[in-house]
Amino acid sequence: MKNIIFAILILTVVSCGKKAKNEFSLTGRTNGIENGTVLYLDNISTKEIIDSVSVQNNSFSLSTKLPKTPVQVVLRTKDFSHYRNLWLENTAMIFDQSQSDFRNASVTGSQTESLSQSLYQKIGTLPYEERLEKEMEFVKNNPNSIISANILSVYSTTWGKEKTKELFDQFSPENKNSDYGKKISKYIELNKDPKVGDQFVDFEMQDVNGKTKKLSDLKRKTVLLEFWASWCGPCRQENPNLIKTYKEFNPKGFEIFAVSLDEDKDSWLKAIENDSLTWEHVSDLKGQANEASLIYGVNEIPDNFLISENGEIIGRYLRGEKLNEKLREILD
Repeated sequence: MKNIIFAILILTVVSCGKKAKNEFSLTGRTNGIENGTVLYLDNISTKEIIDSVSVQNNSFSLSTKLPKTPVQVVLRTKDFSHYRNLWLENTAMIFDQSQSDFRNASVTGSQTESLSQSLYQKIGTLPYEERLEKEMEFVKNNPNSIISANILSVYSTTWGKEKTKELFDQFSPENKNSDYGKKISKYIELNKDPKVGDQFVDFEMQDVNGKTKKLSDLKRKTVLLEFWASWCGPCRQENPNLIKTYKEFNPKGFEIFAVSLDEDKDSWLKAIENDSLTWEHVSDLKGQANEASLIYGVNEIPDNFLISENGEIIGRYLRGEKLNEKLREILD
């Protein structure tokens, strides 16, 4: 009976030829999901809920007006116990979990989603470095695909400004003007990629009180430029060590200028208070599009740059005792 219901739903979608060409719909079949379970459709970029639907007899049907397409979304339950990332287009699409788990459900009807599935079926089990190579190869060979723009926006800081610009220059005008393309363009515009031995790159950003602060305000100090966020577990775990370091070396001329990659101000302020962080804090609340992180080419957090009194970058990725040893060498 369930198979018959699902078949009717599919035939209904396919038969509506005009709707399939012009409007989005997603007809789905699940496996082992209780009646009444709500599935949410979230825009991954904006984190907004596009639509929701209740599962009945392991079937569901969604039909809603989409923003710009193709758009990458996650279809999920409330607690994320079931979820599946996919690309939607203004066409009739089919979601079929009958022969797999939810995360690996078959999705048809979208050319973008089919291309994405093809890519990640090939590289999903590869080691990280090999996977990166294959994704770069995909971007190079598919400059007109929105998937390429998405991949390049994620790995810009990993691949560096030169390679990113080389790949970006081959993009179609549509890809360059997409939200992903604008993010990549911003990285290329801002990134200075300073190295150990270079002079620091100045920038300004608002502190917790909304007052503009510059990194150069701490001139004639030894400064740790620290990149972190309230949601970053390793960052929060490292904070107690950083507090000890600050207490020992601050009287000798050491300062910390902490840049948060948060988007939510309340979460940022709460983390500062809960972790008892008494040094200078700034953020533009743009998340991983934080402009200072783009300038410095920060790929992942925690990350930091140690800057001497004369403005030279003298260390990077210094943590715990390694940071303490470097500060003793400079300040004692």
